[in-house]
Amino acid sequence: MRLRAFAGKLSLVSFAANAEIVSPAPQFAEIAVPLRVAQTFTYRLPLGLRAQAQIGARVRVSFGRQSITGYVVDLREELDPALGLDETALKEVEELLDAEPLLTPEVLQLTRWIADYYAAPWGEVLKASLPAGLNATSEQILTITEEGQDELARLPARRATSAKGRLLQMLAQAGAGAPLRAAVLELGKNAAQQATRELSRMGWISVATRSRTSGTKPKRRKMVRLLELTSEEQAATARKLSDAQQRLIAALIEAGGALPFAELVEAADISAAPIGTLEKRGLVSVTVEEVRRDPLAGVELPQINDFPLTDAQTNALHMLLTPLSEGRYAAFLLHGVTGSGKTEVYIRAMRAVLEQGRSALMLVPEIALTPVFSRRLRAWFGDAVAILHSSLSAGERFDEWSRIRRGAARVVIGTRSAVFAPVWNLGLVVVDEEHESTYRQQESPYYHARDAAIVRARDCGAVAVLGSATPSLESFHNAKRGKYTYLQMPDRVANRPLAVAEIVDMRQLFPEKGQAKIFSDELLEAITTTHERGEQSIILLNRRGFSSFVLCRSCGEAIRCPECDVTLTYHRRAHLLVCHYCNHRTRPPQTCPACNSKFLNYIGEGTEQLETLLQERFPDVRIARLDRDTTARRKEFERAIMSFGAREIDMLVGTQMLAKGHDFPNVTLVGVISVDAGLGMPDFRAAERTFQLLTQVAGRAGRGRLAGRVVIQTFHPEHYALRHARAQDYEAFYLEEMRYRQAFNFPPYVALAALLVRGVNLDNAQRTAAALKAALEANNTERLCRILGPAPAPIARIKGEHRFQLLLKARNRAALRKTLDLALADAQANGCDLRSVNVEIDPVNLL
Repeated sequence: MRLRAFAGKLSLVSFAANAEIVSPAPQFAEIAVPLRVAQTFTYRLPLGLRAQAQIGARVRVSFGRQSITGYVVDLREELDPALGLDETALKEVEELLDAEPLLTPEVLQLTRWIADYYAAPWGEVLKASLPAGLNATSEQILTITEEGQDELARLPARRATSAKGRLLQMLAQAGAGAPLRAAVLELGKNAAQQATRELSRMGWISVATRSRTSGTKPKRRKMVRLLELTSEEQAATARKLSDAQQRLIAALIEAGGALPFAELVEAADISAAPIGTLEKRGLVSVTVEEVRRDPLAGVELPQINDFPLTDAQTNALHMLLTPLSEGRYAAFLLHGVTGSGKTEVYIRAMRAVLEQGRSALMLVPEIALTPVFSRRLRAWFGDAVAILHSSLSAGERFDEWSRIRRGAARVVIGTRSAVFAPVWNLGLVVVDEEHESTYRQQESPYYHARDAAIVRARDCGAVAVLGSATPSLESFHNAKRGKYTYLQMPDRVANRPLAVAEIVDMRQLFPEKGQAKIFSDELLEAITTTHERGEQSIILLNRRGFSSFVLCRSCGEAIRCPECDVTLTYHRRAHLLVCHYCNHRTRPPQTCPACNSKFLNYIGEGTEQLETLLQERFPDVRIARLDRDTTARRKEFERAIMSFGAREIDMLVGTQMLAKGHDFPNVTLVGVISVDAGLGMPDFRAAERTFQLLTQVAGRAGRGRLAGRVVIQTFHPEHYALRHARAQDYEAFYLEEMRYRQAFNFPPYVALAALLVRGVNLDNAQRTAAALKAALEANNTERLCRILGPAPAPIARIKGEHRFQLLLKARNRAALRKTLDLALADAQANGCDLRSVNVEIDPVNLL
């Protein structure tokens, strides 16, 4: 599935408004389409578009029986003979959508690498690189050319009434050109578009584009400003003002000389008439201005302090500043325990980058972390900071992306997709909590933002910093091999001790109590003591909802999702059974659907149940729950986090979103209800994820001057991931886990590819999986790859589709890709529909 090679190379010229055309007269455009196709396609450029077409712009093209949006990735004056293309058989580009390319050369280069490395369609990657809702389009402006004027003069009367003739006449009368929509009104949509294409092809009209944005528009408001007058003019004017006009002037003076029109009317208690009168007299100006929709408007910013750095921080910063000052690429793994001050190192490095006139990009693994980090960055760097993530409104996203695109924002913070931000002159890329699996895109196009960030830094000559208290095994392995420079910060700031962790064996609780218990005595006593001292606590259970599933006591049947092979989770507040994979929702039945028994038991617990039980047990404790159910809106999460930070909330109950990045000095207790479900996942990374989760959440306790305590409840106290997490000994866990990885041939000792076959029809899915297996075996000629499967995926059906999985392992990545690419090409040639196959290179989730 390698991208088809073509003669032209990506242009690295500036794509600013005054960018030069790549070629003086390109006749052909190479187009990537956002479909599951491996190659790009060559289209002919109509004469009227050749002067405007630029690499990185979007176009409308005919593909099969549909008209779709494609992306210009190359322009050529002539066809490459090696491609064997027939010029007369090429389709024409229908429409140029962007007056100015949305895709910068850096983003084009990065997306091409992603498409090649991850075997992903380039067009899909390009589409994913533009923020959702940012649908910049253009208005076509038609202008008659001199050739068109000559043709119009020679046009016979009988042809003057045709669509083409009427369009030429209309444009001749317009003189300076007319928008296509005017032609549509005059001729009708189909006739106008066909006439435009034909006249453009003949060179009788030119088609230019004027950029605009559909779906998202700049926000504008009317502003009133007081004009400057001399003291004599002020005295003379004051005698001639009515009471309403005097109130208007006073309101403007009090506001500093300017107010929005609507606010001025309200503040001065006037109608619009006095404003119009004073504008005519030259006392005020009324203008329409764009207003930035700022995601941080009105928020309280933290106080900034230039804390003295620890020796470890100083050393880490010095190591980063050396390549930064030299303007060269370097990659670092910053391994610092929780509370060691990694963020302070990031900020100092950003300050150095901005002083050089360059920009910085910071990735965080979840939207949940952006409120805290963005406020801190805004406090340091003011309006130079921009935020990018999916919870912004369409208007906020448009404004932030536009500020980045024109260079007004030089510090960008965002989640996974922010790796594509059109940052100019990038000097520093930070990937915080680099171990998090959320950096992996879990739907097509598949990519890992951490690895993409490294590549982008390399291509820009920037410094890349991967930071974590629990690095991924792959990153730590790369540091051991010298691919990354290893920086360690082993101690907390001010030499504060790590929280003391203890493991409670829940197996012993049942014989003692005679029944299963959610909370151990140790945890309940710790909660009581903590809140008697006026301190705060965090209780974590990585499972939302009230009960895990509903079980019939008579026949043993569990109520399952009709579309997925999973049980439905009970959410009591909504009184619904919910599938956490397809979001299927239904009311709980009164009787068992299988045997009609009334004896239905609600089994297991989730965060919703924990919140209820804890509130009943500790009525005086102010408790808030944070999970996907309570934080669907960005503002709700921010409000809860800020309230907890202000000590207006005593306890947070939630899922893994509580485990990372937050700094609450008054938190002295962390309780982990159960980690056993995570350990039991059918995934070779289960132990690593459990260790990381426990170490990260333990790091939330004892970050201030007060000592911290962590209570971990489990039915598997002897598991090595728990033992090492209790000691917070990363090196010991790494060595033990790597022995397992090596023994069973898992990354980082091998390259891994996962092929997931999906299909509503079970037989078709099985046949496709078998055909893929045969193609892989046939192309594994040197037997350098190990092929596992096909077998039902761990979750064999999701959203009504049956799922079969094949795994491909090889110690040589080139051999893996060669076998995979050849096998996919053969399978497709033999009639296998690859649209039903998901190909993941370096998968992080095998469910």
